[in-house]
Amino acid sequence: MRVAVTGADGRLGRAVMAALDDAPFTGPGGAIPWTRTAFDLDAPESCAEWIARARPEVVVHCAAWTDVDGCAREPDLAMARNGLATGVLAEECAANGVDLIVISTNEVFNGRRTDGRGYAADDEPAPVNPYGASKLAGERAARVAFEQTEGPQLAIARTAWLFGPGRPDFPWKILAAAEKAASAGEPLRVVGDEWGSPTFTADVADAIVELLGEGTFAGTHHLVNGGFATRADWARDIVARAGVAVEVVDVPMTTWPRPSTPPRWGVLEPTPLPSGEPLRPWQAAMADYAPALLRAYRAARAAPSGPVSRTPA
Repeated sequence: MRVAVTGADGRLGRAVMAALDDAPFTGPGGAIPWTRTAFDLDAPESCAEWIARARPEVVVHCAAWTDVDGCAREPDLAMARNGLATGVLAEECAANGVDLIVISTNEVFNGRRTDGRGYAADDEPAPVNPYGASKLAGERAARVAFEQTEGPQLAIARTAWLFGPGRPDFPWKILAAAEKAASAGEPLRVVGDEWGSPTFTADVADAIVELLGEGTFAGTHHLVNGGFATRADWARDIVARAGVAVEVVDVPMTTWPRPSTPPRWGVLEPTPLPSGEPLRPWQAAMADYAPALLRAYRAARAAPSGPVSRTPA
């Protein structure tokens, strides 16, 4: 199976590439990496040339503008990159009989749910910020493109609160903030009224490989690790694994005003995978990730160039 991955040098894209390289169905050459050279969100029409050249059977669309505050400051640009560009890619895939998996987000939901349940795949989206609106526009554009043709499959794979190797993620940032607070003899203040599904990129990548291996994967999938947490809950887990002696204090989201307002309840209800096995709990995923994170973080702290400018490899 010839599989191309957009955003192949991003956090999730790199995990998907690694998982596909280990998959038995991609052949000795592995997956086809499409970085910005091959698929530029600001010039999406270039995908026609790359589809004709690489002849993929499936495209996993990981590329996105995920700077949620940037999206709030420039909503038109967010819509172009996450909405229009996804639609252009979907039209080319549908026209050429290429299956497509579009990666989307929990932020397509408004977060106002109060029943303690995660958002299901068939719940009605209602984004409350420009990032979520742009990603939902991409979902809808892709569906329109594939409704006009028969044969190729479209899957929407929503995920949330991704962590893993790449540019500094939430665990990395919490480590830096925790050490700074501990040095100052202060508590670490972290948002305690925003809930989500912390999710390891490697687990999402494995789930995507499982869907592809099944052969039939059309539909909407929620790919998240099990359980949920507040940002403060997650921070406590991180500092405990790192052995940083600092108290984590819950504060409201309003403590730090931001251009973008995240959904307060951003929890997704996982959808079943072909194996019937759900993704493991987020705490188990953190246990796997923590050793590599801590090694990379401490190496960066010890490097002469500065404390936290580097990222896990």
